[in-house]
Amino acid sequence: MKKIFVFISLFTFFFFGEIAMTFSDKGYPSLLNNEEVPFSLLLDNQYSDFEGTEIIDRQVKAFIHRWKIEGASLAVTKDERLVYAKGFGTANKETGEEVKPGHLFRIASVSKLITAVAIMKLYEEGSLDLDETVFGKNGILNDSLYSTYKDPRVEDITVRHLLNHTAGWSRNSGDPVFSPLYIARKMNVPAPASIKNIIHYSLSLSLNSRPGTKYNYSNFGYAVLGEIIEERSGMPYQDYVVMNLLKPLGIHDMHIGKSYYHEKYPNEVRYHSSAGKMTTYDMGGTGEIVPIYYGGNDMELLGPAGGWVASAPELVKFMTAIDGFNDQPDILSSETIASMSNPNIAGKGLFGWRGSDSYGTWWRTGYLTGSSALIVRQNDGLNWVILTNTSTYKHSRIHRYESSMMFGTINKVNQWPVFDLFSMEEAQPGPIAEIPTTNPKL
Repeated sequence: MKKIFVFISLFTFFFFGEIAMTFSDKGYPSLLNNEEVPFSLLLDNQYSDFEGTEIIDRQVKAFIHRWKIEGASLAVTKDERLVYAKGFGTANKETGEEVKPGHLFRIASVSKLITAVAIMKLYEEGSLDLDETVFGKNGILNDSLYSTYKDPRVEDITVRHLLNHTAGWSRNSGDPVFSPLYIARKMNVPAPASIKNIIHYSLSLSLNSRPGTKYNYSNFGYAVLGEIIEERSGMPYQDYVVMNLLKPLGIHDMHIGKSYYHEKYPNEVRYHSSAGKMTTYDMGGTGEIVPIYYGGNDMELLGPAGGWVASAPELVKFMTAIDGFNDQPDILSSETIASMSNPNIAGKGLFGWRGSDSYGTWWRTGYLTGSSALIVRQNDGLNWVILTNTSTYKHSRIHRYESSMMFGTINKVNQWPVFDLFSMEEAQPGPIAEIPTTNPKL
């Protein structure tokens, strides 16, 4: 196995001085005023060039070529050590900028897992009960704006129902968080409609089923959970997540994304489509036709349900805090973590996760026009993340092909490195177990 001698110099004063100059040149002035430099920005693709990496590199390159994906980022942990972090293709095809581990991608519905963890954190702190009602006089969101509603059954909706997608709403009539322009016009309010406007509008309609009786995947339900987090924490949703989940884990470069290209973060990729033009009306009400991924969706409104951006290394670090493995402390209790992925406890919709199997594999998918995300926790101590910046003609079904490629690739690596890219240090050598193969249908 090749030695990675460059790590030794990464902690010197001169190196960080050089890093600061580099960030300044690349348009990262905010980082110069923050000593907490995101570790993902210190990583380079070459740091994951170890013996055995060829199979990963070859398969991922072939995958993005086959599906006409402009760029992708992959991160893998073994026993909660970051053993692989590499970008592929271009972050922006117009400029030819290559993807590096520190590039940010929209993670779409993987955001729901972040929101679910925040809810469970409040639950463990005693600030919230999962069976509390959400609306009505005794509900958590008993604001006068929500005091009138068409269907009295909304008073039965609990936090648990929102977590596992059984609150009674159905996407058959559309998902409100993807209709901020339409709802703004219906309610005669400035576009895009705010979350409060959207909740108010949704309460003026009938539920599709009695709360707790039927699973219907709901982005809107997770947007409501964001409001609950704000109400019980006394903090804006993003602030609560950053201060209580991310910063304690040493994660400093995950954010709620922005809607327009000119607003994107300096190290955020550009989003593309290989499936033809995907356009819609500007959600801001200008009447302009815009790409769906730049002005079609309100990313801040989607926030708790699908609005986060992250790098693959920082997202996989978040996973190590909720994977139930013992090599690093978790941010929730082992009982809570296990319950989130157990359908016998959480229900069919689970809490934040998209699926789990009898092998102990958990997964979460995310898709927005222009991007996709897939994260997997395997029962053998492996966690992995793959993020892309391009829509294909398969749209959200691309996850099936990503999972097939990734399981087939990851499980062909017989030994992983002993270093830990999280700390940028070489770990003490030790035995590395062989990796069993599991391949659930995602």
